Formats: sequence, structure tokens, C-alpha cells
Amino acid sequence: MLQTAQVHNATQTDLAYQKCINPACGATYDARSVRTACDRCGDLLDIAYDWDRAAVPSKLSDFESTWSQRTDPVRFSGVWRFHELLPFAPQKDLVTVGEGQTLLQQADRVGQFVGMNDGQLFLQYEGMNPSGSFKDNGMCAAVTHANLMGAKRAACASTGNTSASLALYCSATNLMKAVIFIGSGKISYGKLSQALDYGALTIQIAGDFDDAMIRVRQVSQELGIYLVNSVNPFRLEGQKTIMFRVLEALRWQVPDWIVVPGGNLGNSSAFGKAFIELHQHGLIDRIPRLAVINAAGADTLYELFERRGVRWNGGQVGMDPIVQYNDEMDRHSKKADTIASAIEINRPVNLKKCLRALDAMNGVVRQVSDQEILDAKARVGAGGFGCEPASAASVAGAKLLRREGVIAPSDRVVCILTGHELKDPTATVAYHTTDQDVFNKTLGSRGVKKASFANRAVAVPNELDDIIKTIQLYA
Repeated sequence: MLQTAQVHNATQTDLAYQKCINPACGATYDARSVRTACDRCGDLLDIAYDWDRAAVPSKLSDFESTWSQRTDPVRFSGVWRFHELLPFAPQKDLVTVGEGQTLLQQADRVGQFVGMNDGQLFLQYEGMNPSGSFKDNGMCAAVTHANLMGAKRAACASTGNTSASLALYCSATNLMKAVIFIGSGKISYGKLSQALDYGALTIQIAGDFDDAMIRVRQVSQELGIYLVNSVNPFRLEGQKTIMFRVLEALRWQVPDWIVVPGGNLGNSSAFGKAFIELHQHGLIDRIPRLAVINAAGADTLYELFERRGVRWNGGQVGMDPIVQYNDEMDRHSKKADTIASAIEINRPVNLKKCLRALDAMNGVVRQVSDQEILDAKARVGAGGFGCEPASAASVAGAKLLRREGVIAPSDRVVCILTGHELKDPTATVAYHTTDQDVFNKTLGSRGVKKASFANRAVAVPNELDDIIKTIQLYA
């Protein structure tokens, strides 16, 4: 069995400990215990540190010294080379498969589409991770903790990327067995193929992600399986490092905006925690603004934050609007529905942590249609960085905020591309296809009326002259 002993007063010898996010509760627990919620009040947990005893550098540029240590697998990792900012495990126990070798790319062509001045829009391309998505940043941290706890099995509910990442880490390290829960018809073949190929036990239930999340939590509790969904606070520690790499690529200068898709809200929560901590350490002099972008077919955060006024409020989140909205979704049997399957989630587990991030980062929330997402995705692809549909929500959201005048054309904006294009090739092909039936079946049913930036194949007779004429005409 996994160790789950309750410790309400973390020992002073521990550098890291778990802490309830509710300031009115403030319960603490040993880092060497497994839990996904506070035993006292039921709220989410953070990983907290005794920073006075931690080896935090005096300035962020001190991390550049780790570049010369890249033959060490830990320092090669784009997560663990920042180990001093997430020191919950000894360096000798860190698990890595080479995650975090990602790029921040200046993207002027995409910036023109968004409405930005040249040199002001950047794409953080997390699709370069080993499993093809940002999930590896957090998974290496979660698997590290799971291994410390002696776990033999690790489980998740997934729309695809989490399952692919967990399956990869379990297979590549041979430390534990992966058990993944997916909903019926709610996962792309690109992602499902990874979980199957990597040898995970894949359980498909009748229902969507929210249903799978309920079941995986029940099963993990019943069987003592280590849960790696983003309700796990250790996973979010790894996801903080996406922001460290953004700052690294910008030569430690803070951008004006971070724009990120909003699904289960793990990334936005982790980003907020990262910047809060960096500011507290005096490593940055200001905190950027945050924009979280929902798909219109899965817009719980937008509904609660922008329409119903739910706020962090110093940790005293008003629960009545949240309960009422959840009840409304139940009464109307409302299910999340968007082509951006990675963010097709109605009940985000990190809602409160995201509200905290929005508060700390003076954030906004917007929703964009599937049409806007796919058009933005096509522009990202035309700029040389293919991404899955959910990733493009960040670019579509930046375009919307620019149109509203919330983002200025001179602002420095970083859009997070969360997953690789080949995670969901079906949507890409359907957008660019000449086959109207394929377009209608895949995209038309979701309200997508046209492919504004389609790059369609040109049919030509198998004759040399015709081929040459076509190339001269189009290229």
C-alpha cells in the first residue's frame, strides 16, 4: 500500500511539505505522503518549501551555469535543471526521460494574424516533449514522487495527453504500471495510439472526461494506486518550469502576457504559482498578466469568472455560483463538446488554484469558437509550428484580446502551444480537405462553417505538362 499517514504539522527537517491552499485552514502534511486533497477541509494542496533553507539562486541567470552540465541527465532535463526551485526530492531520486527540450519561437507571421507588432508574439512549443505535449513537465515530477512512495501502479483519467505521458514514463523507466481511464469516443487516435503502444492498461468507460475523473479517483483510493492527474500537487510543480524556460529564452526578461488554453486548469495554476514564488524570491520585479482561453464548448471557467464573478477572494472562494452552475449542467445533461479535445472538460479540478493565479497575475478569461481555434491552428501551422487544436486556443484568444484592445500591439505576448500537431491529425486533414463530406462530418457538426486558411491538395492529371503548369500557377 502507498504511504498515506496524515501529518498535520510537517516536520521542521523537511524542506518540502504539502499545504492546504485555503488560508483559513492552512493544514500541512508531510511531502512523503500521498494525498490529493486536504483531510481537514477538502481543498486542494500545494507543495510548499522552507525557502530559508533552500538553495535558491540570487538571480535567475545563475541557472545558466547548468548549461555546462548537460551530460548529467538531471541537468539536461528542462525541468530538473531548475531543481532548486522545486526541491521536493533529492537530486539522486529524480526521474527524467529528457523532457523540457522545448523552444520559445518568435513568430511574426502568427503575430500579424493576431494583430501584433513584429517581434512581440512568441510561441512556447511544448509539443517537442518526448510524448509530444506539455504533460511531460509535470509527469516527471509526479512519477518521481510516486517512486519515492514505492508505487507499483499509477493511474490517470485523460483526454489523451496525460495518458500518453504517463504510459511513456512508466514504460521508459520500468518503475511502475500505467492504468489509464478514457471516455467513450473522447480521445484522438494520435494520443490513444501512444498509450496502447507504450503498454498501458487502458480502460474505456461510457462517459466523458469528467466521468472518467470521478472513477479514477474512486479506484485509486480503493486500490491504493498513485493518481497523477493535475489534482496531484507534485505534478504542478513540474509544470512551473515551462515559465522558467520562457524566461530563460527571453534572457530573463518578464513578458507582458502569458496566454494559455484552459482545460483542467493545471497549467494556469502552475504558472501562477511559479510567478508568485519568483516574485517573492526577488528573482523578478514584476508579474506578467495571464489570459486563460476556454473553448466555447467547454467554457466553465469563462462562465464562472467573467459572467458570474467568481474570484479567489483571498482564498475564500464563493461556492454558491459554482454549485449552481454544476447543478445547471447536471439538470440539462450538458457535456463538454469541442474539437479541441484536450480541453474538453466541464469540471476543472484546479479551478480554485486557477482563480488564485488569475488574481496574482491580473488575469482575464475568454472563450473562442471551434472555428476560431481551427483558423488560428492553420496560421500557426503556416508559420512552421504545427499544433493540436487545443494549443491554438491560445493564439485565437490572443487575437480576440487584441481585437478588444486588452492586449496592445506593442505588448510582449507568449502563447503556449501545449501539444504536437500529430496528436490529432484528423482535425488537421479535415480542415484542409477537398472532400466536403469529410469536412462536414468531422468539423461541420461542431459549428465550423469554413476553412478560411485551408491549404488544399490540387488534383492534376498524371501528365508532365499539367504538373509543371500547376506548379508554375501555385508556386
